[in-house]
Amino acid sequence: MKTLAFILPHISMADLLSQTMVRLTLAAVLGGIIGLERANKRRPACLRTNMFICFGSAMFTILSNELASEWGIGDHTRIAAQIIPGIGFIGAGSILHAKGSVTGLTTAATIFVVASIGMACGGGQLLLAIFATMLIYLALNVLGLLERRFNLKPLMMNYAIVSGKSADDLVAEVNLILEDQGKEMQGMRLSRTNGKERLVFSVDGTRSEHEELASRLRQSDDLSNLETSEGIETE
Repeated sequence: MKTLAFILPHISMADLLSQTMVRLTLAAVLGGIIGLERANKRRPACLRTNMFICFGSAMFTILSNELASEWGIGDHTRIAAQIIPGIGFIGAGSILHAKGSVTGLTTAATIFVVASIGMACGGGQLLLAIFATMLIYLALNVLGLLERRFNLKPLMMNYAIVSGKSADDLVAEVNLILEDQGKEMQGMRLSRTNGKERLVFSVDGTRSEHEELASRLRQSDDLSNLETSEGIETE
């Protein structure tokens, strides 16, 4: 086995270790910055997840280069190249699809970008990694505010209706109104409260669409006893 000093005579072990520690520490910090933003919005992939992904990507990138240099054979990017399909597998697991609603796309895309930031740190492209982190952080916050400001951000709204109508008639009337609004009932639950039917369901849409739907439901005397509560935002 070739020694590190023979392969890299102009770089001491102390210098190499200091460079590696700087890269790994920066990767953990940058991943943590993105993770804090995700945690603040209560997303599933938050602080530790993004920090570990960024740190691990940097670690694999460094190992890919150092192991190939140590043995003197193989491609310096072979291990690093496997990061992308691995991250794709993790990202796919964060995407949920249920009854026409898709959530987790932004989380999956963030994981993918955080891995690239880690690879940039591991490859010594520190300024590029810092710039990318700043850009992604601004995009997640500023673009999110613009989406809410212009009613572009969809969210899941929970609806609860108590009515004296039979369960079948109640569901049929609500479905008729939803069809007129181009919406679909999700997570429907029926129960009886004080001799009346209680229907709880969720609908995905923007705030303006929810306001219009609630107004339309309250126009019916049988559905006027309507309560709404916000659910999660759809990514």
